[in-house]
Amino acid sequence: MPRLFGNRIVLREYQDSDIEHINQWVNDTEITNTLSDNFLYPHSKHETESFFKMMVEGKSNNKSFIIGIKDSLEYLGQIDLYKIDWKNRFASLAIVIGKKEYLGKGYGNEAIRVLLKFAFEELNLNRIELEVYEYNERAYKCYVKCGFKEEGRYRKKIYKKGKYWDSVCMSILRGEFEQE
Repeated sequence: MPRLFGNRIVLREYQDSDIEHINQWVNDTEITNTLSDNFLYPHSKHETESFFKMMVEGKSNNKSFIIGIKDSLEYLGQIDLYKIDWKNRFASLAIVIGKKEYLGKGYGNEAIRVLLKFAFEELNLNRIELEVYEYNERAYKCYVKCGFKEEGRYRKKIYKKGKYWDSVCMSILRGEFEQE
């Protein structure tokens, strides 16, 4: 898969040097508390290496990229299209900025826009959807800024931080992206 370029970032292939960065964030609760329950428990380096091997060998149906700094290729995070439905032309989006010093600086926004352009213009998808936990206000605002619309909520679906939270369903359509 080709590299995809934004102004400050590149969506690139997985590289051996990424393993250490991935293993660090998957074990950092400040980052994982906004993500799925796949990250409830510590992940060993072996688990990270197994995941990495699956991605490098193309054994996943996901279209997955490392988010890197454009000039240096330095690891920032990961972004994926998953649950791709080629017949109905839609996919789900997942993103993580795995280095805390890059949070809130627009890198996620830029990575999403680059991936949406690829999804709509190269993969010919018509809809990209995602779920975000209601307490993840930074991500919600980013998705709205990227053109996603709230479609509904799974009420009190997520138990985190000692209480139940809604999971917010959002999507963007190709026509909406093209109008931005």
